Amino acid sequence: MDRLSAILDRMRSLHPQQIDLSLDRIARLLTAMGRPDLGLPPVIHIAGTNGKGSVTAFIRSVLEAGGLRVHAYTSPHLVRFHERIRLGGPDGGRFVDNDTLVEALLRVERINGEEPITQFELTTAAAVQIFADTPADVTLLEVGLGGRLDATNVVPDPAATVITPISIDHERFLGETITEIAAEKAGIIKTGRPVVVGPQTADALAVIERVAASKLAPLSIAGQDWQAYPERGRLVYQDTDGLFDLPPPRLVGRHQFANAGTAIAAIRAARLPMTAEALERGIPAADWPARMQRLTAGRLIDRFSERLGEVWLDGGHNAGSAAAIAEAIADLEDRAARPLDLIIGMVATKNPATFLAPFAGLARSVTAVPVRGHEAHSPDDLVAAAAELGIPGETAESVEAALAAAAARDGEPPRVLISGSLYLAGEVLAQNETPPA
Repeated sequence: MDRLSAILDRMRSLHPQQIDLSLDRIARLLTAMGRPDLGLPPVIHIAGTNGKGSVTAFIRSVLEAGGLRVHAYTSPHLVRFHERIRLGGPDGGRFVDNDTLVEALLRVERINGEEPITQFELTTAAAVQIFADTPADVTLLEVGLGGRLDATNVVPDPAATVITPISIDHERFLGETITEIAAEKAGIIKTGRPVVVGPQTADALAVIERVAASKLAPLSIAGQDWQAYPERGRLVYQDTDGLFDLPPPRLVGRHQFANAGTAIAAIRAARLPMTAEALERGIPAADWPARMQRLTAGRLIDRFSERLGEVWLDGGHNAGSAAAIAEAIADLEDRAARPLDLIIGMVATKNPATFLAPFAGLARSVTAVPVRGHEAHSPDDLVAAAAELGIPGETAESVEAALAAAAARDGEPPRVLISGSLYLAGEVLAQNETPPA
């Protein structure tokens, strides 16, 4: 076991519950550390169910295209833990190096002592310390889970907060209804600080508006205060300050136009410098692995490339993300028709029926695989859920075996989508030897 893995395992032992939402432990630790959170560059704090990572990637790409140094804290990682902490630099960002990460984790572990605390809280404190110690112009903090009691919510005075689309997910921790979940997400709203709101259901928006009004926080709402949409193959963004006609996102799917618009609105709300030239370069340059990512090469893909038309990877795992993925696949189908074979693995806390529902009538087959190293739905259960929706299915012992099965089917080489879990997506990137850079 390497040094970093040993530290993370030791940290997990301090608090056996992987998720235990509270601000008390992280506040105590940061106070003992001398409040490095007060020394961060201006913060944009990002919550929501779907699109948080993509919005973060768009903001970072545009600001870096404008010459700014941007720190970014995201979770979970796909292949290496270091992906969670990205340090801003004069020529773009880079993942934290191993020595810096290990040193910061050892420091927070030493200061915390034997006090109960979750691994996420410890790593958030380490990230805050690293960001405070490293010169930059902006800090992007992505909420880990929920918002109100998430460890990132200790930052007292963000330049802006962002709430991306909210859907049903993590019900055990956030509530069973959209309104309950929206209340948790809206917990990042701070008194008097601007809030950018991505596309929402009416119920979610009503909760966000109520919380913002109680805190006198000005709102900038998708579809009301700003619009972002595709037109003639380009991205059009418009608000009261003007209109931008921009290149389309490289990230695939109509939902990415809304995510790009949310990013632009967030930069505006935070009053950060943003030129038309930075937008022209930054929007199409934004990349976010395992979100409708086309895999064109690598150890796994090369083996089957002659018999697979396309292979797509998306870590989506809830009903909202499934709807966006299915819409993107349908758009691909309109441009070039191919049979769709879905490879799916899901952890036990997710709902296979609601995830698979948008693919009924779109996928010709489902191949269910295990998600290794995590408590997960059995492949047999996933096949049963697909059958209830009229999608024929089978199981495979691995993604590699599932790809082999897709490649062996008669007829036109299929379009393959691997989805259902970010953990599965990370496993695929590792096996394909194409980790995030």
